Amino acid sequence: MEGATVRNIAKEADLSLGALRHYFSTQDELLVYAMELVKEQAEARINQIVLENLPPKEALLKILMELVPATPETMAETEVWFAFIAYARHKDTPFSAQDDGVWDGISRMVHSLHQAHLLKDGLNPSLEAERLYALVDGLALHAMLDPDRVDRERLIDVLSSQIDSILKEQDDQMSGGCKDEEEKS
Repeated sequence: MEGATVRNIAKEADLSLGALRHYFSTQDELLVYAMELVKEQAEARINQIVLENLPPKEALLKILMELVPATPETMAETEVWFAFIAYARHKDTPFSAQDDGVWDGISRMVHSLHQAHLLKDGLNPSLEAERLYALVDGLALHAMLDPDRVDRERLIDVLSSQIDSILKEQDDQMSGGCKDEEEKS
């Protein structure tokens, strides 16, 4: 990250230093812009999944797969993200790891599932959100460091297993929804 100076990036992009400095006067501004771009790309892919109106389990799995390095694109984003996090911890940057939106998104998803009566009975939504967040972060790190062992199929298997452990069965979801409707009438 130290080598990602405005001067070096201008040279790599075949731009004049002045042209790049017009938009980014400091290295930190450039890095924050790059991280925001990574965040926006992931959010756009996730928003597309939400618009697909998939069954809860399938939607949750597809969304979580956008947060782990399962494709060359998400691998590059993960590598950049972890490098930036390490850099930002030792610098005074205006961007924080908490700004990535992952915790907020996972927490909202789990709480929405709970409100829709799709989580298994007796589960604590806050605890399950924390577990899922830790799992996603851990899988992202392990898949980045050991992609041969933690490949796409392994990511799907682990995430599916966790989803199965917290979501009601499809039949339970349907009967739960019908039961709720019957109670209302």
